[in-house]
Amino acid sequence: MRALQTAATGMVANQFHLDVIANNLANVNTSGFKRSAVSFSDLLYQNLRSPGATVPSGSTVPTMSQVGLGVAPGVTHLLFTQGTILNTGNDTDVAIQGDGFLKVLTPNGAAYTRHGRLVIDSTSKLVTPDGYPLEPEIIVPKERISLSIGADGTVLVQLPNQTNAQELGKITLTRFLDPASLLKIGGNLYIPSAASGDPTDETPGVNGTGTLLHKALEQSNVEVVEELIQMITVQRAYETNSKVIQTSDEMLQQANNIKR
Repeated sequence: MRALQTAATGMVANQFHLDVIANNLANVNTSGFKRSAVSFSDLLYQNLRSPGATVPSGSTVPTMSQVGLGVAPGVTHLLFTQGTILNTGNDTDVAIQGDGFLKVLTPNGAAYTRHGRLVIDSTSKLVTPDGYPLEPEIIVPKERISLSIGADGTVLVQLPNQTNAQELGKITLTRFLDPASLLKIGGNLYIPSAASGDPTDETPGVNGTGTLLHKALEQSNVEVVEELIQMITVQRAYETNSKVIQTSDEMLQQANNIKR
């Protein structure tokens, strides 16, 4: 009975959807996190009779006889809607407003992030909480009085016994042709894929690139209510598919009992 296997594919697909929802909700308080959405596609169809086929009587039928075989496993894509901006008061925090990513250097090469919580390490470099330095490198003098980051990425520091602030460098933002195709690798980091396009480094605010907001962080773009509504829908779909399996089993049992 096809219904058994077809309903099973539906249960597997809805389990996958629930896994994605669970990850979204788990990261509702993760700064810079971008939620994932799931889409599905139907599987191959079994054509029992094609429209226009010739039947034994010699006539041509205009109708078809076709049955689907279920749903394909879901695919995910990232949604880069803007998250809420939260003022933190921390002079090394920076939020991205608009398009773009901070570029950092990891032991495996360049990676990209929307998480703007930066710290100063033992070598005076601006780094992520995991210790990955910004690229281009920004070194902050230990004897600073204050630190400021402009909307265009300019990093200024006020030093003792100096009237004018000293420029330390500029934070750039990296853009991709299709950021929804970036690969998440954990730690709030992304790396390019074959579909995302090559990275392009830009000055914040130039050529459609976003700007930076000092002493703030971008929050997750997960909408809890929306995720909960999807969770209810997934649960009902899972229950419905399980009911199809139960009904198919009862029909097979009835057919098996005919010989008794």
